[in-house]
Amino acid sequence: MAQDSLHLANTKGQEVIIVSSDENAQKACVVLKTYLDQAFENPFLIQNNKSENAESPKIILEVNNESIGKNDSFIIKSDKTNIYLIGSNEKTLRYAIYTLLETWGFRKYTAKDSFIPKLTEVTFPKNFNKTYKPSFEYRALFYPDCYDENFRDWHKLDWHLDDFGIWGHSFYKLVSAKEYFKTNPDFFALYEGKRNSESLCMSNDNVVKIVSKKMADIISQNPNARFFSISQNDDVVYCECDKCKVLNEKHGGPQGSLYYFLNKIAVQFPKTKITTLAYLHTYRAPKNIKIKPNIYTIFCPIEMNRGKAIEETEDNKVFLNTFNEWNTVTEHLYLWDYTIEFTNYLSPFPNFHTFSKNYQLYQKNKVKGLFVQGYADIVGDLYELRQYLLAKIIWDTNTDAEAVTNDFLNGFYGNAAPLVKKYIDLLIQNQEKGDRYLDIYTSPIESRNTFLSPAAMNQYDQLISQAEIISKNNPVIAKRILKLRLALEYVYFEQAKFYGKEQHGMFEKNGDSFSVKDHLVKRVQNFEKNCNDFGIYELSEEGLSPKEYSTQWNYIAQNNVVDHIGESLKYEFATKPEPEFNLKKENGLQDGIKGYKDFNVNWTGWYGQNAEIIIYGNNADFDSLEFQCLEDQRHWIFLPSKIIIKGFKNQKWKTLKEEREPYLTENYDFTIKKYNFSNISFRNFDKIKVILVPERKLPAWRERKNKKPMLMIDEIILK
Repeated sequence: MAQDSLHLANTKGQEVIIVSSDENAQKACVVLKTYLDQAFENPFLIQNNKSENAESPKIILEVNNESIGKNDSFIIKSDKTNIYLIGSNEKTLRYAIYTLLETWGFRKYTAKDSFIPKLTEVTFPKNFNKTYKPSFEYRALFYPDCYDENFRDWHKLDWHLDDFGIWGHSFYKLVSAKEYFKTNPDFFALYEGKRNSESLCMSNDNVVKIVSKKMADIISQNPNARFFSISQNDDVVYCECDKCKVLNEKHGGPQGSLYYFLNKIAVQFPKTKITTLAYLHTYRAPKNIKIKPNIYTIFCPIEMNRGKAIEETEDNKVFLNTFNEWNTVTEHLYLWDYTIEFTNYLSPFPNFHTFSKNYQLYQKNKVKGLFVQGYADIVGDLYELRQYLLAKIIWDTNTDAEAVTNDFLNGFYGNAAPLVKKYIDLLIQNQEKGDRYLDIYTSPIESRNTFLSPAAMNQYDQLISQAEIISKNNPVIAKRILKLRLALEYVYFEQAKFYGKEQHGMFEKNGDSFSVKDHLVKRVQNFEKNCNDFGIYELSEEGLSPKEYSTQWNYIAQNNVVDHIGESLKYEFATKPEPEFNLKKENGLQDGIKGYKDFNVNWTGWYGQNAEIIIYGNNADFDSLEFQCLEDQRHWIFLPSKIIIKGFKNQKWKTLKEEREPYLTENYDFTIKKYNFSNISFRNFDKIKVILVPERKLPAWRERKNKKPMLMIDEIILK
């Protein structure tokens, strides 16, 4: 076997020559030399002529777009003496360099963390010839280290922030509501009977002219951009005027008028690649329309179970049918993939096992390009492994994900790697065992009975504790383990808020009352400090900072625990709340814990119906009833329009108190309002009923199809 390989030792007098075949390869030669010189004692030599030093082994670099084409492919080959790296341009030549270096043990784990082996010799097969082709023509990964050009080059990644002249949701950039809405409301969508600035009228020729002119300006200002986005805003609003309605009916839905509109613009810029999002109301493929060949559709599947591979999910038929529909109407299908938990960046999100199978499915279904959304510049849960593994898979879907994972963990976590691997494997095993539907807007509280149960958390804690012990004398590895610890701390804090006075809660009995557990205050302080040290400036897509998180947590600790008579009485729902906002059942209204700014914690919610709760008095002596309601109009949560308190006696309900809210006004601030009904002899009644009446309909400024006004109430306190 040794005779079938080249042996490159690069000793003095017998140097390996790096050859630049032309001026386009000269910079790449310097890149290769820089890495190899760090690995070998003797520096490598660069020359510009293949014939010089004819007997010395050579690594010959060449740019040749004729033999490879204009895609991201490259060639690595050898003969009996030399290795040849051939790229279609300087970038793909660098791809070839980094691929060769990886075969010799070089690694780039993050933008700042690389591994350079110490070598005396490298080997390479003789008479080898392979063309490396990507599984997808476009591969953008939105993770922290992808902001670094060298990291992107090493992992063969594109970068949307450079490649798009205009990116993402863009209607608001192309037609300014501030400029046009008052004077020309007909430029904007007629939605639910009113003009709405969140979208445009797709059949208005003046809108086509304005967008076309704006596009011409943007294209001229961005001559090197590859794509230009004409896409709906991030909202479910579309035009229902008579003309658009006809188009929508003809072409299968709101996506129909969108592509009618896009075609009119695309024909004016035939050499420009125009992208648009198949998103929310435009998710399905249009019918009876031919999409112009320079329109690229970016398919955005938001509502998916990320805990299972698509092909292993039982209810995947609709998803696969949608895929097939898109393949029949467009030549250029791209996909926007979501790979993290956007509501809780630090919370464990065990979806690693789905990556290979899902991207193989995408490739099989003719997806040509990918935008894989992660934490952006936030260093979220296991982001280093996520970005590394995803980069390998989206370049080549046949990548051995298990081998790559093990290789990364061994290099990045050193002696602690086996424990980190057990931790990750255990997360996945517990996720699969619990069969938790894993979506991108979930929380550690919703996973408390599956992969983040108290028992599972104890297992993770033991593994990370062992990793901390093993790595304590290695500051670099110890810091990386500390970051893993932050994920467990975050889950513990979130669940402690939910459990409240119960086991695993943040409060403990202290004499006749409850107070926050002493050790938790210091842990939350350390958590905030460690987040800041790691540069974790946001904990969620909503922008919650570690400082604000700590402030809110401490507020809850000091103000949100109460003792009251109702904790020992029976509460009953006369109208059933929404399951996702009723995690504690009736106990959520009588467990002694009030809600705060996170509507997922200690709030109970109803959509579009009265919230009615019955309290069995059991002769308890109380004359005060109080609770809080939440207003968060952005999430369609409104204060009740009316509150009615009734008492039941002698087989009859009697109205004891009625209160109406003032006229509803537009307000996007987060508001908690306290209601108190006192000086009422509740003990005179067998049962008390609390009735919250919602707004009859959504206000004009938040009107959306299939949305209803929501009510949220926290603890009903009896004193």
